[in-house]
Amino acid sequence: MERSGSHVTNGTEPRFLFGGALCAVIPPGACDVSQLREIPDNQEVFAHSNTDQSLIVELLEYQGHVKDSTAARYHFEDVASSNEAVGPGAAQVKGVTPLPREQLAIQECSSAWLLSGTQLVSKFSEEAKNTLDIHLGLFRLPQFSTDILVTFNNPVKISTLSSSATASAGETMPTWTEQDFQQLLWSLKILDAGVFG
Repeated sequence: MERSGSHVTNGTEPRFLFGGALCAVIPPGACDVSQLREIPDNQEVFAHSNTDQSLIVELLEYQGHVKDSTAARYHFEDVASSNEAVGPGAAQVKGVTPLPREQLAIQECSSAWLLSGTQLVSKFSEEAKNTLDIHLGLFRLPQFSTDILVTFNNPVKISTLSSSATASAGETMPTWTEQDFQQLLWSLKILDAGVFG
């Protein structure tokens, strides 16, 4: 298994997360953002080496006041607030479906959910707004007072005025797909429950 110290993933071997407490298959060409800037202890953040795509795995407080079927929407709205995707049409949910537990490596969850939606987001507080497809995987672990949230940010429309509009030169990696994201969700596994406190 790849250690967190490795800067770029090859996308086939499971990678240790949170100091080895969890592991998952991270898509190829993923750069560990913690090598570039400080990341909160409850997050693992990966950026595509050539695009503005990103993946975030977060350990969050279990939201007992929201039912399982609406918990993914609750977290989507929280992400939208963090992204400052506010205003009419700035954050829209396309659909929420349950993930079949028998197909998941993470058997400890009481339920798991997949949400797809879109958000209009500015990069670095710019005026220009980019359209992101947001895919969320939510694993509910009430016994550990934890919700594990996996977010795939996939820009689908970049404003010509955005700093993201400049194409990167050099070797290019294939863009990540929903299948890459789903492989991460299927493969996510708890190795040490002590990480939940």
